Amino acid sequence: MNVLAICGSTRAQSSNKRYLTAIGRLGHRWAYTLFEDLAALPAFNPDLDLPETVRKFLSLLSAADGVVICTPEYAMGVPGALKNAIDWTVAESAFSGKPTALVTASLDGRKGHAALMETLKVIEARMTPETELIISHAQTRIDPTGTITDAKTLSQVTAVVRALEGLMG
Repeated sequence: MNVLAICGSTRAQSSNKRYLTAIGRLGHRWAYTLFEDLAALPAFNPDLDLPETVRKFLSLLSAADGVVICTPEYAMGVPGALKNAIDWTVAESAFSGKPTALVTASLDGRKGHAALMETLKVIEARMTPETELIISHAQTRIDPTGTITDAKTLSQVTAVVRALEGLMG
């Protein structure tokens, strides 16, 4: 199974990227690709022909059997670069029926998570309550190498990974 990982943060040393590293290690039955060009996607404009960076993103998404999104909450909402990427997928219905896990790893994360869940529902991402997780105080629960240091968080993240694997079949 091919899993596409999308980090909602564009920071090079993002804790969300570290969580995606940990998630990649937990997946037993998948090939894992981290999309690293989120910041390179141009602002969504439906009048444009698809730019090459968008075509690459949509191709990776199309080839994926499942998607893992790990994102912070910015100003109690969805990071702009992540929302922009999702907007590019709407015309292609790229998320429709796609097994998806959402991990919001932030200081609090509840409002950003809720907002992104609404968007994922509208674009018909295939999710269950078991494929979503909010990790509050996220930076204190993972080390610089992408090892989750908090036992409860590790258990929760592992459960999300297993639930996503179950959705993918």
